[in-house]
Amino acid sequence: MSRVQLALNVSDLEASIEFYSKMFGVQPHKLRPGYANFAITEPPLKLVLIQISESDRGVGVQGALNHLGVEVGSADEVEAGASRLRDAGLATFDEKDTTCCYALQDKVWVHDPAGAPWEIYTVKDENPEDAQPATATVQLIADTGGACCAPGVPCG
Repeated sequence: MSRVQLALNVSDLEASIEFYSKMFGVQPHKLRPGYANFAITEPPLKLVLIQISESDRGVGVQGALNHLGVEVGSADEVEAGASRLRDAGLATFDEKDTTCCYALQDKVWVHDPAGAPWEIYTVKDENPEDAQPATATVQLIADTGGACCAPGVPCG
């Protein structure tokens, strides 16, 4: 199974959780300080809310996008996606066994022509011992060469 992931920056996490719970008819799958994710069955979507300050987030669509992704079922599927992207001539950045968004993951990053970061990823452990928050922004991802969780940098 795979599904698209949409990670949004929100300045009011509680209001956003209330809104998206009503919009999709489900409660969050995972809640952590400043973070919520929804595993939505219909339509197949992983919706991630990452709380940032109102001054960093702003209003409207500007500042809303954190990153996009495709969640897949295994590390082999991540590697197959990475190979497909590289074979297509796209620049990729691999991350293996990284703790990000409060989960242990394998992933590969690529940017679209406008610079929007996309990841293909799998969750290997939903609640690892050394869980890291999701605090990076699109700019941080771009500054670290595509890495969500660059060494010494919080995840996004």
